[in-house]
Amino acid sequence: MRGFVACAVAEKRHRLDRTLFSGLSKKDCIGRYYAKDATKYRPFSALLPEGGWSGKVLYVKLVLVLLMCGSFMGLLNSPSIHLADERHHHAQTAEAWNASWTSHPDAANSGYASSLRIDWSQVQTAAKQVAPPAGGGATRVALLNFDDGEVQEWKARMPHTDASTVRLDHVGSDVTWDHLYPEWIDEEEHYGAPACPDLPEPKVAKEEEAYDVVAVKLPCGRAASWSKDVARLHLQLAAARLAAARAPRGGGGQAAHVLVVSRCFPTPNLFRCRDEVARHGDVWLYRPDVGDLTRKLELPVGSCKLAMPSKALGEHYASAAPQREAYATILHSEQLYACGAVTAARSIRMAGSGRDMVALVDETISARHRAALEAAGWKVRTIRRIRNPRASRDAYNEWNYSKFWLWTLTEYDRVIFLDADLLVQRPMEPLFAMPEVSATGNHGAYFNSGVMVVEPCNCTFRLLADHVGDIDSYNGGDQGYLNEVFSWWHRLPSHANYMKHFWEGDTEERAAAKRRVLAADPPIALAVHFVGLKPWFCFRDYDCNWNVPALRQFASDEAHARWWKVHDAMPRRLQGFCLLDERQKALLWWDVARAREANFSDAHWSVRIADPRRSICAGGDAEACREREIAGRRVEGNRITTSYAKLIDNF
Repeated sequence: MRGFVACAVAEKRHRLDRTLFSGLSKKDCIGRYYAKDATKYRPFSALLPEGGWSGKVLYVKLVLVLLMCGSFMGLLNSPSIHLADERHHHAQTAEAWNASWTSHPDAANSGYASSLRIDWSQVQTAAKQVAPPAGGGATRVALLNFDDGEVQEWKARMPHTDASTVRLDHVGSDVTWDHLYPEWIDEEEHYGAPACPDLPEPKVAKEEEAYDVVAVKLPCGRAASWSKDVARLHLQLAAARLAAARAPRGGGGQAAHVLVVSRCFPTPNLFRCRDEVARHGDVWLYRPDVGDLTRKLELPVGSCKLAMPSKALGEHYASAAPQREAYATILHSEQLYACGAVTAARSIRMAGSGRDMVALVDETISARHRAALEAAGWKVRTIRRIRNPRASRDAYNEWNYSKFWLWTLTEYDRVIFLDADLLVQRPMEPLFAMPEVSATGNHGAYFNSGVMVVEPCNCTFRLLADHVGDIDSYNGGDQGYLNEVFSWWHRLPSHANYMKHFWEGDTEERAAAKRRVLAADPPIALAVHFVGLKPWFCFRDYDCNWNVPALRQFASDEAHARWWKVHDAMPRRLQGFCLLDERQKALLWWDVARAREANFSDAHWSVRIADPRRSICAGGDAEACREREIAGRRVEGNRITTSYAKLIDNF
């Protein structure tokens, strides 16, 4: 499992005086210092006379120090204190043995504390927008994670409310984000069912559950991954439970309002912007949909468990409004992915789906390619490209924030996004039952955005667009950015987005199992994700990833053949969008030559190429059709394939 750097909040009351570090070199770390005047920081200097050690004064002071130390040690070892310590130690030891993850109810966890100074005028303005109870009386307010002073301030400023604190036991500091979002779980339960840490629920008596407002104050770390914070998520889930508890158990009714006080925006797929009533600075007021909230609270707390069982992928899905569900993809490079998109559309239809298919394309996509997408079944929508402010000019990821436009497809309640390098093998309709954002794992605590369920909403689009300047992406692209915004994502079975990837750490047994999945007929995986060089950039005879050392981990002749089977089922005029240009042919021959020199044991380099595209020119003029040769080294800046190092880093 990859390491995870936890976020921490530097509270004002815990900050060290900056003057202590004024003489530090930038290379030095906090926790040690180099004083310009070493004598200034000598220990016990207060006990020493300015002139040094001398005579009777020294003797008297030493005796006093010894007496004080002796008294202090005697107090520490007194029976009452020692017995209490022993009891506490044994209690803690028992707790540690009784649970995999320890929750310390009374332990002070600094991760829950928030340094935000509340602007009470903002709170009062938001609270005024909550209608008084229908039966009269005071508005009942649950206060979660407010300190004693803030509770008293609330009561003094809003005496018309009946405010009370709610106790929430803290999660132990030994529970990290990696426990909630592990890199891998045993989906098949070969070694046992996956388990999640227990996040304590708020302690409220039954008769006190019907709050009108749940107010929660959230910590917000200044580190880049502030959204991946256990305490922050725990508090939001606790607030959601309190809000949902207001509605009758049998259904009907409404959830309580949720008032969030935070420097950073709340989790957008728990407290949805469409449910936002008001926003005043650091204060958000929501009126959640009780049905939506209840369903989400039934999900696992993180990706530590599957959000839907693997068997559900094969079950029939009946939708009340299929016209409100759609597949979508995005193109901002016709040379790279137009062929993939038309083939993906064909695979969706061959799998038996009749849902709408929407292709979002930018202004660089030609009329000819738009017509091909429409002929394949896509409803083509034109979008304006969104630039990634941290990308270099003409880099592969310069425009991939255009994916945000998915959230503007508001004529649909749910959209399954598919990268254009996917092949659908079985109906993916069961995924429409899942909430935003549901996806398969990628690596570490991250999801793979190649297949994901989203719930379009214009305000979510604005949220994504508004924060491109202050949220960092771990991989410099849209996948990393979306992982920061939607850190509370829900794990789909890996067969929903099966990666054509053989990890170097795979055992032979594991690799053989992957090959069986990719070759299965009838298919097992809902969709196969073609990582590495795409099938349409290879000769059809075999997967050309075999010929590149860095990409051999992505090679599968079985998956390659499956893709070409769908390609061959397309009309001939659409197949014409999958031709190879002369530059790409030259690159493929160059790789064959290098593989032959290396004498790779799989010997794909020795296979005679029979692909008819070898002799078909994809260009429209003599220069484009001129056969090219690449000598000495692979041409850099290849517009057809991403650089290998970048491709692997992003995977």
